[in-house]
Amino acid sequence: MLVSLVRSFSRQGIRVPVSRFSTYNALCNNSDYKSDAPNYEHILTESHDKVGLITLNRPKTFNALSSDLFHEINDALKKFENDSSIGAIVITGNERAFSAGADIKEMLNQTFANSYKTNFLFHWGEINNVKKPIIAAVNGFALGGGCELAMSCDVIYAGETAKFGQPEIKLGLIPGAGGTQRLTRVIGKSKAMELVLSGRTFTAQEAEQWGLVSKVFPVGEVLEKAIELGQEFAGFSQPVVQAAKESVNAGL
Repeated sequence: MLVSLVRSFSRQGIRVPVSRFSTYNALCNNSDYKSDAPNYEHILTESHDKVGLITLNRPKTFNALSSDLFHEINDALKKFENDSSIGAIVITGNERAFSAGADIKEMLNQTFANSYKTNFLFHWGEINNVKKPIIAAVNGFALGGGCELAMSCDVIYAGETAKFGQPEIKLGLIPGAGGTQRLTRVIGKSKAMELVLSGRTFTAQEAEQWGLVSKVFPVGEVLEKAIELGQEFAGFSQPVVQAAKESVNAGL
């Protein structure tokens, strides 16, 4: 939608300052866009005033969560955490997918024993150590590990066509990165059990109704609204914001 709007305006002779959003460059084509500084391969990073933005950028795989991608997310989170000018962080994908889940090809040769001994998904949990508020701006698919990544954030804003779910059971797996716990705590045992054991997806509207999603917006507005919320969070005393986040999470 962003690309088509910009091109439409350009044909009418209207100049659009797309440089404000470097993610526009990645959306213009279907190949992985290389972030300039720092030189990440699978994500894009930028800042909008006091908000740090991380964009998952593996469009050919629907932003499948490989180990390399997660290490880059963790590195970017650490940099934003240590940047005193940043008060909140937004994580997003593209209009087709926030993330369709873990990179299955990376897991094909993994055995349970080896995964357990090597703590295979340990690095997925580093997001829980970030003190600054994190907002997920979700469009398209947020399935499996993608849904778990969104639930690891402090607030979820979703586009009206977003689809959530924990379909791991269809692959002979269980949600391995917190889905069985976070989903249950938010929507209750019965509904979470139904979703985990059936693997069915659910809509953004259902997610909002159940309390998993904070607000639903038109697809083209989700990222903007998430950044606006981040600016609001960043406008308050940062030690107090971080203490409030810690207190809410302690209650869970």
